[in-house]
Amino acid sequence: MNHRKSADISRIAIFFAIMLVIHFVSSLVFNIWPIPIKPTLVHIPVIIASVLYSPRIGAILGGLMGIISVITNTIILLPTNYLFSPFVDHGTFASLIIAIIPRILIGITPYYCYKLIPNQFGLIVSGIIGSLTNTIFVLSGIFIFFATVFDGNIKALLTAIISSNAIVEMIISAIITFVLIPTLSRLKR
Repeated sequence: MNHRKSADISRIAIFFAIMLVIHFVSSLVFNIWPIPIKPTLVHIPVIIASVLYSPRIGAILGGLMGIISVITNTIILLPTNYLFSPFVDHGTFASLIIAIIPRILIGITPYYCYKLIPNQFGLIVSGIIGSLTNTIFVLSGIFIFFATVFDGNIKALLTAIISSNAIVEMIISAIITFVLIPTLSRLKR
């Protein structure tokens, strides 16, 4: 039992380190990126860990992703920080829900999706479902808890996000999940 716990802690630490590197590198790149599309990429290791190991490890990594989001949105001030941090002006407890719960779910849904479709197509679908889990639950949370933002015209913001970032995130997640899981599965043995 102790060997399994040690292995799980090691996996979580490795994937968390990868998530931090992706977070810092993508933050730097997307700040100088001339295109308005700024996809989230930190969720990809959460999806991969979920499919490879378990929904428990995926959920833990998703929770860590949520904590990264809260910390980032507390430190680096942008007009939309209150959506993900209760520690800035206009932030509430709902900000924590939006930042953490969808990210935990990213670590759960791909695992079960791949269990339902345990083949290469299932890997693609798992990547898409993991990415969609984040998009649907974060945007739904924003719509439910912060519907009065932008003078009640939150639909314009959500439409812009769905039509740009969400589609790019789904494609990237599907491709990377499809490419990496078979290789990592062979290395896991």
